[in-house]
Amino acid sequence: MTDALAEPRIRIDDRLNGSAGDEIAVEVRDGLSRSPLRELPPKLFYDAYGSELFDRITQLPEYYPTRCERSILNRRAPEVVSTTRAEELVELGSGSASKTRALLFAMAGSGRLRRYVPVDVSAEPVERCADELCKTYPGLEVHALIGDFHRDLEHLPDGNRRLFAFLGGTIGNLFPHERVEFLGGLAELMDPDDRLLLGTDLVKEVDVLEAAYDDADGVTAEFNRNALRVVNRELGADFQIERFEHRAFFDPDEAWIEMRLRSLDDVVVNVPGAGIEVPFDAGDEIRTEISAKFTPDRVDGELAASGLALDELWTDDEDRFAVSLSSVASP
Repeated sequence: MTDALAEPRIRIDDRLNGSAGDEIAVEVRDGLSRSPLRELPPKLFYDAYGSELFDRITQLPEYYPTRCERSILNRRAPEVVSTTRAEELVELGSGSASKTRALLFAMAGSGRLRRYVPVDVSAEPVERCADELCKTYPGLEVHALIGDFHRDLEHLPDGNRRLFAFLGGTIGNLFPHERVEFLGGLAELMDPDDRLLLGTDLVKEVDVLEAAYDDADGVTAEFNRNALRVVNRELGADFQIERFEHRAFFDPDEAWIEMRLRSLDDVVVNVPGAGIEVPFDAGDEIRTEISAKFTPDRVDGELAASGLALDELWTDDEDRFAVSLSSVASP
């Protein structure tokens, strides 16, 4: 743990403590040993290079979620702050806080912004952002948690009138049972005065959905293959990255987008850091991400199943994306 990064007001609590490589080895060994469909966890995308790629993706014409969510937050942030009277913003999967600038601005404008608690697996963007925000908002305290939001949220600092933000549609990367388990664990951490702001992508035309995950410039393809680049670097694997092609498609039965990597060759990949060799036939695939799409009723139902009560739900002008505000359900 580092008590001060740049100023006493910035605290970085690193719960990975150099253990990221061990965790990756376990997850990669488990995922690549599955049959019939191998898997890799989507968090492998987000090293420094992958984070830069994702920032580029959010600016692509095909990728509507960021623009739609931002339009909702720009319009509704003052209402959210007025309704919740939040004093602290806890952002899960924070990156560079690009998704929550409107909220931070509105909280500062209300005179209530006291602390920002970013949670992310990558320390570098969080550290840069912490320094920037403390310069922008004099008096702000930043207490960053570097860790996995599936496992490390128990290490969040205690707080008052917290607004938890889980934006960008990231909740859709979890399978249905994982979503209920995750949101239920979050509900247990929340006090009656806390609120959850959740971003969810909505079901829409298939061509719009698929284009968002398979852009014409190939940025998403490069982002997808970055998972293999991380495995090569962290575990000494010998994936020939360009010999795996990017695929993205909508599964109407599951109501989610799947991203996969398809081997173009018959090849055996060695992953010494995970202690495995993985044979691929040409055409074999690795699933790297799902991205579930919701209806408002599904959002309400999954929140209720997790012990949360839906207070508000807003959509953009084209009903492509939703942001909901919820609280801990009364017993």
